[in-house]
Amino acid sequence: MATFALSTPSDLHRDRSALPGDAAWWTFCAATALALGTFSSLGPHRVWGAAAALGYTAAAVLAARGRSPRTAGAVAVTGAVLLPLLVLLAVDRAQLEVDVVARSAGLLLSEGTPYRERPTVPEDFNPYLPGMAVFGIPEAVAGPGVFTDPRLWMGAAFLGAFALALPAAARVEAPRWLAACPLVALPLAVGGVDLPVAGLMCLGLARAGQGRAGAAGLALGLAAALKWTAWPAVPVALALLATAPGGDGRLRSRAALRCGLVALFTAAVLVLPAALRDPGAFRAHVVDFPLGLTGAVSSAASPLPGHLLATHVPGGRTLALLLLGVSALLLAVSLLVRPPATASAAAARLALGLLLAIAFMPASRFGYLVHPVVLAAWALARQPPAHSHRVRERVRERVVDPVRALARVRVRKQGSR
Repeated sequence: MATFALSTPSDLHRDRSALPGDAAWWTFCAATALALGTFSSLGPHRVWGAAAALGYTAAAVLAARGRSPRTAGAVAVTGAVLLPLLVLLAVDRAQLEVDVVARSAGLLLSEGTPYRERPTVPEDFNPYLPGMAVFGIPEAVAGPGVFTDPRLWMGAAFLGAFALALPAAARVEAPRWLAACPLVALPLAVGGVDLPVAGLMCLGLARAGQGRAGAAGLALGLAAALKWTAWPAVPVALALLATAPGGDGRLRSRAALRCGLVALFTAAVLVLPAALRDPGAFRAHVVDFPLGLTGAVSSAASPLPGHLLATHVPGGRTLALLLLGVSALLLAVSLLVRPPATASAAAARLALGLLLAIAFMPASRFGYLVHPVVLAAWALARQPPAHSHRVRERVRERVVDPVRALARVRVRKQGSR
């Protein structure tokens, strides 16, 4: 008897993510890119806005005409990432932080520290931890070029870490959608130091959710050596490991301890040599400057609550720092009272904590929101399609099984003849 199987709706859409990708979403992205390109005073941002608006508009048209989300997403990525990136590389333009990373790598190789001894203007400061200089080493060694540009290496590290943090079935669609998201596409094209930090945080939480304490500690330690914003991910991962369901309590505690020690050791190896080389410069660059405690004013001045308080309210800087501390304390209390049970829940908790921190930092910018956006997208991409198993069973009961039963009846009738 010949056998056959019908494709079910869940089979047809098994690889489709819950992430947005319809015409309305791409239209919103196009409007966002056009607004940034029109009102931004930064040249690289204007280039990105013009190219991305075209790409998003084309993606919206394709989606409205019924083309597949994969096709529309590919067009959006081409217009929002590849086209502006190629243009900016050709004219040697980038966001200021790309130059900071390249310069810090040169200083690290020549003087053993990525920090200038006496910074005076904002452009002299390097507010990143020493590990960030690694992305500028290719340019410091081989000279400026298309393939040595730090933003390429930062983008590759982000996409690689983010993909590794996902289940195998989601490693193509989710990174492609995220690369097309305006908050991610912009730094991919103009340069973004926050991207590799966010990718490594996702990877660390993924390994913690799998119970792989050493791998989680290594990923989080690498992230912690890049920027301070990665440090809140460590206690979140420790809480996840310490309260994982099943297993012996002592084993869970040992796993959390192992993760913390590996993270601390990894960060220390990458940070302490440069910090001890010149402690005064280290503090001025990575502590005082981001907190607005130096004479030079950081260019991170988006109108978020912390910056508005520090700028327009007497004693507002102290108040903003107090609110920043309270938000960190609330995150710590929540981990003790109700620790996350899954990696996705841990990512959501960390995203909320970072969102509060970004809001109350005296020197902040909208671009920092890439951290909670990436964490939320990663948590969403890990979720299986809703009710897929239930739909599959219903289709089997109503379509596949009756058809097979009918086929068996026909075979029996033919045999009786």
